[in-house]
Amino acid sequence: MAVITVPAQSRRIEGEDAVASFLMPYGIRYERWPLEDRCDPDASSEDILAAYQPEIDRLKTEGGFVTADVINVTPDTPHLEEMINKFNKEHTHSEDEVRFVVKGRGLFHIHPQDGNDVFSIEMIAGDWISVPAGTRHWFDFCNERTIRAIRLFQDKSGWTPHYVESGVHEAYLPVCWGPQFVPSEQTKVKSVLSL
Repeated sequence: MAVITVPAQSRRIEGEDAVASFLMPYGIRYERWPLEDRCDPDASSEDILAAYQPEIDRLKTEGGFVTADVINVTPDTPHLEEMINKFNKEHTHSEDEVRFVVKGRGLFHIHPQDGNDVFSIEMIAGDWISVPAGTRHWFDFCNERTIRAIRLFQDKSGWTPHYVESGVHEAYLPVCWGPQFVPSEQTKVKSVLSL
């Protein structure tokens, strides 16, 4: 399940209830959805959406979402670097960012505007998150560069990133890149998240 890291405090939060409680004051919702006996994570997008239709319908009713799709990213995805560079810089969206991870993992970094420290949320299969519109954040793929997730939208134009001038994203590297990651000379001077 999701793990939160607050590097400035050398703090790590684990466990479904602890993660959900930590995120609640930021308006971020977190849930674990069942994976067992639901659907093969490599099934078609249509089968995945059908398997999670009850949860999708609930969210559509609660949040005014009108459409859902499945994003499938692998190391072989065309234009992967462009995709990564689009969302690994601090930005906001004009609608909530809602994701349920079916396969793989990724890292949301959250930059609270209330003076609290930047923190990361490592998401794995079974994790569902809703990041409120206007929240400063960015997303990194982990070293496997693989993630399959259900996305919900009120309007797909709301997913356009609005970049934050002088964003802090360059000071943080993804903790989920693993020990084989060796920073370049440029990134060695930046602070690295420590577990």
